[in-house]
Amino acid sequence: MAKWTAKHEAPEPLEGPVVATITGGTILWFAMFLVQLPFYGWFADRDLLWWVWTCAAGGGLGLIGIWYVRGRDAALKRHAAAAAAHGEPGPAAQE
Repeated sequence: MAKWTAKHEAPEPLEGPVVATITGGTILWFAMFLVQLPFYGWFADRDLLWWVWTCAAGGGLGLIGIWYVRGRDAALKRHAAAAAAHGEPGPAAQE
């Protein structure tokens, strides 16, 4: 069986408002959790409590995600500033 090789280069990773995206998703998870809390008994009667706790877990993991992407964003900015101070081209200028 022949080894598979790509026929073209992989696209550049998408960069955008990562912190805002993760924060928005975390808010949505917590909102869904809060909306489901008044119906806790209904979910319990139907053995569907995992819906409630999935939203809580999504919100909790989103908090970890916010911490991670804020640190990543700060590290990228520090690296760009250090590269600019040393006169090295930044990642965008290396094309």
